[in-house]
Amino acid sequence: MIVLDDEIARGTTILELLARLREHGARGVRIACTHGLFCDGALKRIAARPEVRQVVCTNTVAIAPSEGSEKLHVSSVAPALAEAIRRIHEGESVSALFHDQ
Repeated sequence: MIVLDDEIARGTTILELLARLREHGARGVRIACTHGLFCDGALKRIAARPEVRQVVCTNTVAIAPSEGSEKLHVSSVAPALAEAIRRIHEGESVSALFHDQ
């Protein structure tokens, strides 16, 4: 099971969703979000759930090493930003960047 969210701040929505998924028999869940704010120990609470296999987010928000988890994978947005800047500089379409995928 894969759960997608735009932002995880306190994690209450994700934790509630995990409880509902567990009720329906989900054993393995991967969570992905664009912005991992992970306030007030949210990442630790989410990662502590045994059904959570992995949490993936971008590096749009810095995560303190003390707040990390071995289940966390952070993907860099740098290549996408660099390509957007290059396209702007060259007078190419930036919106096409998202349609080329």
